[in-house]
Amino acid sequence: MNGDPHLYQILSQLNIPFEYHEHPEAPTVEIASRFWKGIEATHCKNLFFRNHKGNRHYLVVLEYTHIVDIHDLEHRLHQGKLTFASDKRLMDNLGLTPGSVTPFGFINNKDHAVHLFLDENLQFASKISFHPCINTASIVINFQDFIRFLDFTGNTYEFVKLYD
Repeated sequence: MNGDPHLYQILSQLNIPFEYHEHPEAPTVEIASRFWKGIEATHCKNLFFRNHKGNRHYLVVLEYTHIVDIHDLEHRLHQGKLTFASDKRLMDNLGLTPGSVTPFGFINNKDHAVHLFLDENLQFASKISFHPCINTASIVINFQDFIRFLDFTGNTYEFVKLYD
């Protein structure tokens, strides 16, 4: 299986079953969506930001078809001015490379320096899908199991209304 072996160990340790779907490299949701035919799940867009000072980092997750207006997002999240974080910050904070952004990267966020904002509508998903820390596969898990995974990592997260 492609992806981070440590992730699969954690999912196994937590008794979280998952569906594994290997596909060609898919660094954007537009490309990844070509490979999701027949996969029943809420597929997500994952955006990694930093604040204006560069001392806080955020992962924003929402259903992949929604377009994000950064200025609107700044108002909704109440975190000040946001910009996309650099490739180096992505690697330093989540151990991920561009095009492979996923909340599963929280297995590498030992100091819990990244806060997760989840769109409130995701709470209604029965299954959810993400890259397994590499963009040549997607895995699908039950939404409640995803929450158990987040709780296991100890990272902070909250549900917010990310669009109207």
